[in-house]
Amino acid sequence: MFIDTHCHISTEDYDNIDLIIKENKENNVDKMIISGYSRNTIKESLKLIDKYDCLYATIGYHPSEADITTEDDLNNLEKMIQNKKIVGIGEIGLDYHYGNENKNKQIELFIKQMKLAEKYNLPVVIHSRDATQDTIEVLKKFPNLVGDMHCFSGSIETAKIYISMGYKLGIGGVVTFKNSNLYQVVQAVGIDNILLETDAPYLTPEPFRGKINSSKYISYIAKRIAQILNIDEEKVGKITTDNAYTLFDLK
Repeated sequence: MFIDTHCHISTEDYDNIDLIIKENKENNVDKMIISGYSRNTIKESLKLIDKYDCLYATIGYHPSEADITTEDDLNNLEKMIQNKKIVGIGEIGLDYHYGNENKNKQIELFIKQMKLAEKYNLPVVIHSRDATQDTIEVLKKFPNLVGDMHCFSGSIETAKIYISMGYKLGIGGVVTFKNSNLYQVVQAVGIDNILLETDAPYLTPEPFRGKINSSKYISYIAKRIAQILNIDEEKVGKITTDNAYTLFDLK
């Protein structure tokens, strides 16, 4: 059995969500943690976790929302995380890939949501793109928090810094890409520090790259990690599932 610790399930991406859930379960995906990262996706995530027993959610405002997120949004977020199927705050963080003109707004929003996670003792799911040093500086301010470095693609050195701070690495389809060096990170950190994720509908693993992604493909990520670490795929599933249960306090 697998747990997809980070995916997006939305009517915008999938025509038949009932079918997607059915296919995922048929492919040994026991639970999925969906990410609500904007006003609309947070609302939809709340509806979905109410409808499907196998779905949990993390919610929070992505750095792309920094210019439009208001104090009312954050107050509403605090109310919504009282839901027992909300298992973390995220994906939150910093993204300078397209420029850092609103860097200060991004950092401010990031810190406010980290404070909220600290207040309620919730794990965080961190998005960091072209912003490693600033991300580390913010995380240092919250030494009691733990979480998931979503879609990690950084260096071994950076991976070890995050792990030393209490974070797991979310490893997805990129590890299966022929031109990816992510296998070096997996070798260096080992299975105890890894969470499986698909980031569906994005980053579809080989051999399905180019098609819309789904949690049903997570076994291809597990298989690649098993090859890298020279362990059984079953062991990858068991340990990463245990990691997810512990981090997100799944029931």
